[in-house]
Amino acid sequence: MSEAVHQINTTGYSAVRDGGAGLIDLSARGRLLVSGSEAVTFLNGLITNDMKTLAVSSWMPAVFPNVQGRLLAAVRIIHRADGFLIDTESATLETVAKLLERFTLAGDFRVTEVTKNTSLFSVQGPKAAEVMGNALSEPAASVERQKMLTAQLENDNLSIIRATHTAEDGFDLFVDVSEAPKLWELLTKAGAQPVSSEGMETLRIEGGIPRYGVDMDETNVVTETNLDDAVSFTKGCYIGQEIIARIRYRGHVAKKLTGVILESEVRLESGAKILSSDEKEIGRVTSFAFSPRLDRTVALGYVKYDYLAPGTNVRVRSGEEGFGALIAELPFVRGSWYED
Repeated sequence: MSEAVHQINTTGYSAVRDGGAGLIDLSARGRLLVSGSEAVTFLNGLITNDMKTLAVSSWMPAVFPNVQGRLLAAVRIIHRADGFLIDTESATLETVAKLLERFTLAGDFRVTEVTKNTSLFSVQGPKAAEVMGNALSEPAASVERQKMLTAQLENDNLSIIRATHTAEDGFDLFVDVSEAPKLWELLTKAGAQPVSSEGMETLRIEGGIPRYGVDMDETNVVTETNLDDAVSFTKGCYIGQEIIARIRYRGHVAKKLTGVILESEVRLESGAKILSSDEKEIGRVTSFAFSPRLDRTVALGYVKYDYLAPGTNVRVRSGEEGFGALIAELPFVRGSWYED
């Protein structure tokens, strides 16, 4: 891989990973606002987490599964004063909207798509809190995890949550699209450096964070995807619950998303096979990137349960080539998010 490719791939990378703060535009993600007196009841029957425990000014991760317990969408649900803001990847926005819209005639349950009316920025890195304090306020820099803060930005309210997309400390800011340029300017002047899409992809993979349509989709059972914090095993009935609970209580899934560290810097094909030391096919690669921090290629992939122990020797076969590798615990880079 050439030096030029390294430069493209790591634009903004060092700001996030090496002690600073990066600014990422996540506005391409999808956003829906759900409101009405029956919102909790209907949502609770569709998602894996427990809506009844979600207080105002807090948020939780959740999954929309199908009846087979397979993943339709991974979301974040933020309980605001005006309802529940559902944030999801762009690839699953339409799926989530269709799942919700069929209930709009069943009771007091309203769904409004607000993707085009809002923007979403994320400040990531060890100095993310410092940037938030300088750009906005001390309360904005001190938002607790799983909590939401409403701040004022000139003519509109700003919703802030603490969240990571990189394994570093971070804050996500939801703002009206008319206020987005002003917010971006405030954050960059406070020291946040814009991160390219290529740089963000490297940070995401190093952080062990799966992406829908790449590392997970509707062929995956929810419990294969490391989204354990998005599942409540104590709540009442929801679509797919029986399958998800059965897998948990029988002990483990047949395969699971894990990390693979290659022995050097290599290019891989999408879907490259992961082989055991005795050449048995035990999994496949879903995404990969060159890690500047580890100075080698790292990959996410699904591996059979018996080979998941960190340090297990494997080989990755990409086309006609084979490369030595080790199974690794995720995240590959354990950043400032994990320091508390």
